[in-house]
Amino acid sequence: MADKILIYDFGSQYTQLIARRVRELNVYCEIFPYNHTPRIDHTEYKGVILSGSPHSTLEEEAPNFDVSDIRGKMPLLGVCYGAQLLAKQNGGKIEPSKIREYGRANLSYINHNSPLMKGIPEDSQVWMSHGDTILELPENFKVIASTSDVNVAAYRIEGEETFGLQFHPEVTHSTDGKMMLQDFIVGVCGCKQDWTPESFVDSTVRELKEKVGDDKVILGLSGGVDSSVAAVLLHKAIGENLHCIFVDNGLLRKDEFSSVLESYKGMGLNVKGVNAAEEFYKELEGVSEPEAKRKAIGKVFVDVFERESKLVENAKWLGQGTIYPDVIESVSVKGPSATIKSHHNVGGLPDYMKLQVVEPLNTLFKDEVRAVGHTLGIDDAILKRHPFPGPGLGIRILGDVTAEKVAILQEVDHIFIQGLKDHGLYNDVWQAGAIFLPVQSVGVMGDERTYENVVALRAVGSLDGMTADWIHLPYEFLAEISNNIINRVKGVNRVVYDISSKPPATIEWE
Repeated sequence: MADKILIYDFGSQYTQLIARRVRELNVYCEIFPYNHTPRIDHTEYKGVILSGSPHSTLEEEAPNFDVSDIRGKMPLLGVCYGAQLLAKQNGGKIEPSKIREYGRANLSYINHNSPLMKGIPEDSQVWMSHGDTILELPENFKVIASTSDVNVAAYRIEGEETFGLQFHPEVTHSTDGKMMLQDFIVGVCGCKQDWTPESFVDSTVRELKEKVGDDKVILGLSGGVDSSVAAVLLHKAIGENLHCIFVDNGLLRKDEFSSVLESYKGMGLNVKGVNAAEEFYKELEGVSEPEAKRKAIGKVFVDVFERESKLVENAKWLGQGTIYPDVIESVSVKGPSATIKSHHNVGGLPDYMKLQVVEPLNTLFKDEVRAVGHTLGIDDAILKRHPFPGPGLGIRILGDVTAEKVAILQEVDHIFIQGLKDHGLYNDVWQAGAIFLPVQSVGVMGDERTYENVVALRAVGSLDGMTADWIHLPYEFLAEISNNIINRVKGVNRVVYDISSKPPATIEWE
């Protein structure tokens, strides 16, 4: 079994980034909310990290955490809020910063004898993001790094493998932060760096064989990265006992149903394609509210999936492409999330189907899923495919959904996506698509005035969809795509480009 690091989350926007950096070191880690903690098994985990937080330790209801089961018994690292919490609990003095310490800073003092600071160069850049300062440390806490403005930039508790960093080593702005994390995880915790895509495939296939045995598994394919990699892993473990169902809801991209089915043929998967477009259109008739549309699409999917599943005799398991961010987001530091997207995976299947769930990817981040897929030999056309929403074009058509609007949007989307590929821009974009707006505008085509539809193009860059920034596509490219859309797609006379970031906007418009 691979060595593990345990990360306690106090609500920081960077917690998942800490986990990603640990994983990049080929060491396995798990995230738990500080108030939904597992019982610490000292034989299972090699070290613990306390994350940052949007809260202040000076708040009356500040997140608190008892570290008595950890301190002195296993290596412990507090990051930002975690560092302040350790200091405050032991009698240190925390006060609001006179000047908010946010952004780049440089280490002016480094104790190179400290295990976390070996090889860290003088003047190393770090990223500060905190409103409070550790003014005084408890007696047995010793400063191991400072900046010109922050005396306690990092510390160690004497006689213990307990450390605190006032800055964020996990962000790329901390130029040597990954080295510090490696010094802690590998040097202090003694973790072996043997958690790789290859080792994940070997161990997961072995576990799936033991868990599922000779039972049949049904899996709903979407054509995307997650469900495809989950399917290949399951197929590697149980072969023909995996039965995949790919439903055409009439809201896929142009020619996607046939092209995806063709791509799966080459992978040896047992896939059944089901064309149910008319059922979805009928259920969506007159429905325009976004959440109502999601629920309508989800309802029909469940009906179709259940109907097709009954044709697989004696199926015992439901396979899903759930990934780690889905698991993390389902339980926040305040308890279960108030809203979980209604289109998540194939959720909502009726209880009477009595299928046990198997989720082979639920410990992986999206980039790790792609790495595993590469190890499994899955084609880049699938692995590098942009994320696509479960309800498909249904939530990219603002207002009610009709077959006519879907046909228009499919053509617009095809021109945009194919243009990105032809110009070598597709892999520079995390997600792209077109949106059909409930707006008509006046235009001129030849000598005639037109009153036709407006579409918006959206392209964003992101690591995992939690935050995203709009992509600065070349003006010449946008001009070409706009011209092609207006000339080739009947019913569209105006194209706009969405330059909103997430937050405050979301990636999808609905």
